[in-house]
Amino acid sequence: MDLSSRTVDTHISTLVFLGDVVVKHKKPIRTDFVDFTTVGARGAACRNEVQLNRRLAPEVYLGVATVTLDRLDGSDPHVIDHAVVMRRLPEDRRLSTLLEDRDVGDEVDRLAQLIASFHASARRGPDIDDACRAPTVAALWADSVAEVDRVGVGIVDPGENRLVGRLAEAYVAGRTALFDGRVAAGRAVDGHGDLQADDVFCLPEGPQVLDCIEFADRFRFGDVLADVAFLSMDLERLGHPALATSFLGRYRELAGDSWPDSLAHLWIAYRAHIRAKVTCIRSSQLAASGDAVGAASAAADARSLHALAVGHLLDGRVRLVVVGGGPGTGKSTVARGLAERLGAVLVSSDEIRDALLPRSGDRRGDDPGRGRYAPRHIDAVYDELLARAEASVLYGESVVADASWIDPRHRDRARDLALRTSSDLVELRCECPAALAEERIVARAAVGSDPSEATVDVARSMAEAALPWPEATPLDTARPVDDVVAAALRRCTTLPSGAAMGA
Repeated sequence: MDLSSRTVDTHISTLVFLGDVVVKHKKPIRTDFVDFTTVGARGAACRNEVQLNRRLAPEVYLGVATVTLDRLDGSDPHVIDHAVVMRRLPEDRRLSTLLEDRDVGDEVDRLAQLIASFHASARRGPDIDDACRAPTVAALWADSVAEVDRVGVGIVDPGENRLVGRLAEAYVAGRTALFDGRVAAGRAVDGHGDLQADDVFCLPEGPQVLDCIEFADRFRFGDVLADVAFLSMDLERLGHPALATSFLGRYRELAGDSWPDSLAHLWIAYRAHIRAKVTCIRSSQLAASGDAVGAASAAADARSLHALAVGHLLDGRVRLVVVGGGPGTGKSTVARGLAERLGAVLVSSDEIRDALLPRSGDRRGDDPGRGRYAPRHIDAVYDELLARAEASVLYGESVVADASWIDPRHRDRARDLALRTSSDLVELRCECPAALAEERIVARAAVGSDPSEATVDVARSMAEAALPWPEATPLDTARPVDDVVAAALRRCTTLPSGAAMGA
């Protein structure tokens, strides 16, 4: 192991590498999140750092050194400062270094085991639970956006940062049940808070994880997913997205946990946004010291991290996609394909109708307005469809709702649901020439296995009763189905009106 002396600066600390130890000093600075301007504050932070980091690296954190000045008059020495003393670890065993030229799948697997075990026995309590609830999460995001606005001047595009704020706010506002459910499941812990590849050392005796957040409990308290999302973000940042995904999957398996993909996107985005903020601060410090090259490099890193945050927030949007149209227009085929591509929950009026109102032996079904298609039964089907959709979007799952949606009352209820749950509403109307729709109806009736029981007469009757639906995007389902699904997917991934950058 290289034991040469060197010094490394971070945004809040200076590390001096001396032989087989590292001495870490806190900088006498004040920021939005730390105040190290007094000797006492730095000493308390050092002691807290050693205690907390011994949870994941007990043999590395040796103790706290006190720097004193002897007085010539023989009185008690004057305390000048404090520093954390650590065992020096081999640089070539950093996870970030190993990633450059070898497969680290086994090491990352062992790390997932360590973190899952750590979380299982981590401290829990009401104050930690509160840190995981929607109001606190919303405040964390608002604070981070405000801080990037301030420290990222000339580095991060302000319109892009406003977009981050809007996307995060919308997600959290509609997912109170999800956050409360995570707390109820015991997923709120006193974690690490800063899990980066640079601070993980893969040693023969097992991974050693250094440098947790010691200066503010609130940045350590949180959902276990928020903790592991930091490393997932860092692995992706370093060019290993597949490894990032496998790490989260392995942790989830070991911890016996589950979460919607949207929640992982939210927390990965948050970690990227926090790192963007820290990197903006570092860029300013380097610029102030006269290191223009270093400042420019840090600024570029900050922009890249911020873009990563935006990407995950966009991918994590919760959508309610209403796919409508008359019988034979291919709406169910499009809905199934779209749900698969989006990773969304599919709810179908045909399947719900069969569950609520079992069919008779006659596959021809009931006439429009009668039997299973009486107005009260139609309303009951939409009641159940919207209830299932709401149950999903509240917990972070996007939904594709497959029904005819010819009645504006039902469409208005879908819009209200999307508004109440801060979900992106996408309205799609499948259409094709009447002759093609009737041909499809006849063909599927001959097969006899399709959930829909609409006849050609029913389709004609519904077409006559349908009212205009100008809010919907039309989809020409005479085209190949893959092309139609691709068009629907493009519409679903487009930002809603007013949400574009800089708006």
